[in-house]
Amino acid sequence: MSVNKLKTVAGIIIPDSSIAQQATELLLEHGTEFIYNHSLRVFLFSSLNGKRKQLKYDEELLYVASAFHDLGLTKHYSSTDLRFEVDGANAARDFLKSHNLPKESLQLVWDTIALHTTIGIAEHKEPEVALMYSGVGLDVMGEGYEHLSDQNRIEILDAFPRDDFKNKIIPTFFSGFEHKTETTFGNIKADVCAYMIPNFHRKNFCDCILHSPWKE
Repeated sequence: MSVNKLKTVAGIIIPDSSIAQQATELLLEHGTEFIYNHSLRVFLFSSLNGKRKQLKYDEELLYVASAFHDLGLTKHYSSTDLRFEVDGANAARDFLKSHNLPKESLQLVWDTIALHTTIGIAEHKEPEVALMYSGVGLDVMGEGYEHLSDQNRIEILDAFPRDDFKNKIIPTFFSGFEHKTETTFGNIKADVCAYMIPNFHRKNFCDCILHSPWKE
């Protein structure tokens, strides 16, 4: 895998502590070049949003969360019955627990990863949670693109290319939960299943109510 390991991009310092380096190695070991570049862009976009909004946040924890946020899509970390976001969050928590970080930090990183696709909630949580949600939204859907300067965009994409991102990201998502499509019930990844599977039948909340065991 040929990837860039840089110290500074677009004015953002990429953490190089022992914990950050180990998180990077796990990302490289179990992820792909495509996921690596996406994860680093997410960190940089998140950090730029934090800088623009003048928010105080833990750069190291945000970096670890960015490194792990899509590792739940990989075979190594994927469970048989949990949302991929939860798999990634659990993996990051176990990783940080081995470094004896406080419970508050473990929970913060868990929430940052577990909620990174949860529209309407993540943006109202702690800065780390809200920022990574914004970074993911910018890289995947272009949310907040107008706040990204041409100079920063060019520098970030030169360091961590998108590599036909629009066409590759949906199949990449699907590959992480095609064996457990039921975990997409109630979240936006059901849209991925509908896109990838002909005649995909979504579980419906209203059906759950109407067909519950209650008589009325």
